[in-house]
Amino acid sequence: MKTTLDIDDDLLLEAKTIAVRRRTTLKALVEHALMREIQPQPSSSINPGADGLIEIGPHGLPRLKRPNATGTLTTERVRQMMDEEGV
Repeated sequence: MKTTLDIDDDLLLEAKTIAVRRRTTLKALVEHALMREIQPQPSSSINPGADGLIEIGPHGLPRLKRPNATGTLTTERVRQMMDEEGV
């Protein structure tokens, strides 16, 4: 199905750049992102803000907060977080 979306120019340029790097199409990238967004999250998924280290970025994706916002983020803490998530 075809549809028209009004997407911020910078966001669209970034998405096109990522699609080229991944050797895929913009359509595939957008479909994948949309599927990830609407799928139910498993109970073990990231809980933004639960430990104060995760925040939601401007594009709606979880990201680590900057170290000055929550203290020093060490390699050991990243490993611990990965273990907790089962990565």
